Amino acid sequence: MRPSVHAVIAVKSLGLAKSRLSPRLDAEHRPRLVLAMLTDTVTAAVETRGIASVTVVTPDPTVSELVRGLGAAVHPEPDIVPAHTSGLNAALAAGAAAIRHRYGPVDLLALQADLPALHPTELCDMLSSTGHRRSVVADHEGSGTVALLVRDEATALNPLFGPDSARRHIADGAVELLGDWPGLRQDVDTAADLERAAALGVGKATAALLREFGVSLACRPTEDLRRAGSTLC
Repeated sequence: MRPSVHAVIAVKSLGLAKSRLSPRLDAEHRPRLVLAMLTDTVTAAVETRGIASVTVVTPDPTVSELVRGLGAAVHPEPDIVPAHTSGLNAALAAGAAAIRHRYGPVDLLALQADLPALHPTELCDMLSSTGHRRSVVADHEGSGTVALLVRDEATALNPLFGPDSARRHIADGAVELLGDWPGLRQDVDTAADLERAAALGVGKATAALLREFGVSLACRPTEDLRRAGSTLC
């Protein structure tokens, strides 16, 4: 039986998040969207068969309180970021180290925090689709990374998130996974990304907020009907 995976997600302070959405959302609304998308991402991960735990690395007390209520653990953001390392990558590496300190030499999954259309069946399928030591899932544009999977207890996570990160993860030895996982691949950085996620069907928290904002939504597939390629309103 394939070992379970322990997931890590990093979230910056809410006041710094999603500035590229400013043409669509005022500053007062962007933190609410970040929390809603994080809620749906963490909920999907917690509900995924094959994920044993979810750890969120953040300096933000509001984020910490939220994800604890969803069943995730919290790890503080590191105070010192190594040279030539982004804050996101330092946070993910610190979270991965904390997970292995707690659980031993386990398999790891780094996920982006802004995957509101993610569904547990997609994550489950992705986790079961590979026997590679290191794997990467590119975003909908094919350049960024939405998931980095380490299926080797002795291998470090070594996250390289950022511009053109899919290529850099592949150059670092990760094998690109090419499965049909639209919700997993749809991260949200821009207003166009948000519209594409809404068209796919987002989770409950993001859906409620987008309705408040007046954004039209697609039907959200249920787990069984998604397998059959249908939707349920």
